[in-house]
Amino acid sequence: MTLHRTVALVGMMGAGKTAIGKRLAARLEVPFRDADHEIEEAAGLTVAEIFARFGEPYFRDGERRVIARLLGDTAHVMATGGGAFMDETTRAAMGRAAFTIWLKVPVQVLLSRVKKRETRPLLKDGNMRETLERLLAIREPVYALADMTIESADEPHGAAVEHIIAALRERRLYETP
Repeated sequence: MTLHRTVALVGMMGAGKTAIGKRLAARLEVPFRDADHEIEEAAGLTVAEIFARFGEPYFRDGERRVIARLLGDTAHVMATGGGAFMDETTRAAMGRAAFTIWLKVPVQVLLSRVKKRETRPLLKDGNMRETLERLLAIREPVYALADMTIESADEPHGAAVEHIIAALRERRLYETP
């Protein structure tokens, strides 16, 4: 089995990028890389701690460097942070080196998922729903620039994985002997 290009999952926090990414990588028999986890490893701090101590611009700079490094690796599946694709430099690098997939999820599903974890720095203050809706209004037009969009409700992640694999085969980005 051969994956010819890195698959980069983009979308809002709570969209399932990590969960779907892990399953997809296992099915494709390639490594899975989580950009936020890689940033935390490099910094020795959690994403929330980086935001709190140094601010979002500092985090985004590190994110840009980590994603550029990951894009230089052999083909793999990568989950990105919700804001990564918003950065023009990162988006251009991903456009050159990866097949980008926007996991588009309704706000109500996102809200039900993000409420379960208190590790989301952009959601720590104020009304979560209003914050998510505001971020979606800004981010959706940019996420729509991804190579592919998968609309996903609250369904098993396996359905999204199957859809992605079919699309990769159709585009000759993934082949089985």
